[in-house]
Amino acid sequence: MAAASAQAAALSAEQAKVVLAEVIQAFSAPENAVRMDEARDNACNDMGKMLQFVLPVATQIQQEVIKAYGFSCDGEGVLKFARLVKSYEAQDPEIASLSGKLKALFLPPMTLPPHGPASGGSVAAS
Repeated sequence: MAAASAQAAALSAEQAKVVLAEVIQAFSAPENAVRMDEARDNACNDMGKMLQFVLPVATQIQQEVIKAYGFSCDGEGVLKFARLVKSYEAQDPEIASLSGKLKALFLPPMTLPPHGPASGGSVAAS
């Protein structure tokens, strides 16, 4: 297993792009799209439920792809892959873009509450 971990850690930026593209493509596979839709429906846009239902399915889909590249077929393998991708994001805009696309597949868009003195303060004053 040590050899597999060493191989996984040694992915070049080009190899990381290939693996990221394959992972993104795996989410488009009909059976995986159905799994993700069901998980999202169960989560009902609740962040806690997203972690409970969507994240495990997304992790499984990633595991199915990355195990072919020497990553362990468990949560640790997905974390190692994520760390590797993160290490290349700053130096390679294409990897950063692919990583953003991957995250968008299983993380809901975040809407930030308004900030500043006008938010909330004006409501309380009226």
